[in-house]
Amino acid sequence: MTEVKEESFIGKFMVLKGAVRELWLIFGTKILTIIAYSLVNSTLVLWLSSDLGFSDQKAGVVIAVWSSLLTISTVMVGSLVDAVGIRKSLLTGFGLCVFGRFVMAFFAIQWIAVPFGLFPLALGEALQTPVMVAAIRRFSTTRQRSIAFSIYYSMMNVGFAAAAWTFDKVRAGLGEYGHYAIPFTGIQISTYQTIILLGLLFTIPNLLITYFALRAGVEATDEGVQIRAEEPKYPGVPFLRAMLFSFRDALRDWARIFSSLWIQPAFYRFLAFFGLVVFVKLILYHMYYTFPKFAIRELGEGAPIGHIFGLLNAVIVVILAPVVGALTQKFSAYKAVVIGTAITALSVFFMAAPPALFQSLADGWLGNLIGHTWLGLSGPVHPLYVAIVLCVVMYSIGESFYSPRLYEYPAAIAPKGQEGSYLALSMLPYFVAKFFVGSISGFLLARYCPAEGPRDSQTIWLIVGLMALITPVGLLLARRYIQVHEAGRE
Repeated sequence: MTEVKEESFIGKFMVLKGAVRELWLIFGTKILTIIAYSLVNSTLVLWLSSDLGFSDQKAGVVIAVWSSLLTISTVMVGSLVDAVGIRKSLLTGFGLCVFGRFVMAFFAIQWIAVPFGLFPLALGEALQTPVMVAAIRRFSTTRQRSIAFSIYYSMMNVGFAAAAWTFDKVRAGLGEYGHYAIPFTGIQISTYQTIILLGLLFTIPNLLITYFALRAGVEATDEGVQIRAEEPKYPGVPFLRAMLFSFRDALRDWARIFSSLWIQPAFYRFLAFFGLVVFVKLILYHMYYTFPKFAIRELGEGAPIGHIFGLLNAVIVVILAPVVGALTQKFSAYKAVVIGTAITALSVFFMAAPPALFQSLADGWLGNLIGHTWLGLSGPVHPLYVAIVLCVVMYSIGESFYSPRLYEYPAAIAPKGQEGSYLALSMLPYFVAKFFVGSISGFLLARYCPAEGPRDSQTIWLIVGLMALITPVGLLLARRYIQVHEAGRE
């Protein structure tokens, strides 16, 4: 009798031996893409106010419009891969990002930087993530696919960590409101424009790699690698017009699918589930668009805010997500989401508490570990550093529970054959959350954490935390109406 040996841990990765070069190129470009995206996203609200002169409220409105456009475009570009192919889609996306970041880095004028820099950047970003996901699927075999997506997720978090470190490094070197003189040009740009310029420099290699190394028509199948000429969906139609046609067709498909979903009982469960999930998603976007100004105003110019959120969060999730996933395999997706969102929502109350509560910790070994050993601060450690780090650690633990499982549940709800429609619509919470946070973040900052005058910053996070708690509490109360049986799970 032959003993069947379980595949070793290293053996699981060896399935990628012999993978097409395009798969490895996508892994590499993903790291650079996320570094560029995160650098600009972390700087955006600061750049809008410091360099372009927008008030907190107006900067929030611009963020709301921009992020909403980005999400809508991301949802709509799915059909573009079929229309023009992966290679052309990526080239267009990278090209738009290069153009948008160039304008943002060198033109600190509202009527130029926003319409000709920020908004083209939204479309360029939208032409990357969904296209790269499609590329991973196309460039991996059935046996390679699971580990390929795991590595893809890891590369994403590596990019976030690298961007957070770079964000703090540039601000520490130039000063929060300093300038960088570009060699041999006589041009000076601000600290925030310099960070955006770095985003541009991280994007250019992607454009070159895609143009010179990514082959058109490559597909990895279980029978072997196939290279076939890409047949355009719209033969003889110029590229830009093909893009417009693909968006038009996507809108028609969405209208048809969306209207048909309202007669399905499962769709109401879907709407209820994601309608509740929106509230916990608010935290992430507040960390992008509210947290930077709050932290700089409370902790001082040059505070290493990238380290205490972006870097720490990415490292914890990379380590914990696969561990939690393995330990909770038998948990239903619904239960994992309830547990994870409860932990995540409660984490915000560390920042909602008075900083004085953490003074003893800041004066002890924990404050020394965070402030002096890790962040390299001098002098007494502000207790708010301890509160933020505890918040981010707890937030990251919750994220490791619920985020990987969040889009597993729509697949369980969806009727057979309509999983794609439901999963595509699961992007809608991002749209709602981004628009809402962008709209109110500036008003919260102006009211409770102004640049000058008395502050009551903890109220911001009390409001955010109370709103986030709606998700786990709502999911528990509505469990009997929303939850469905998941095969092989509790």
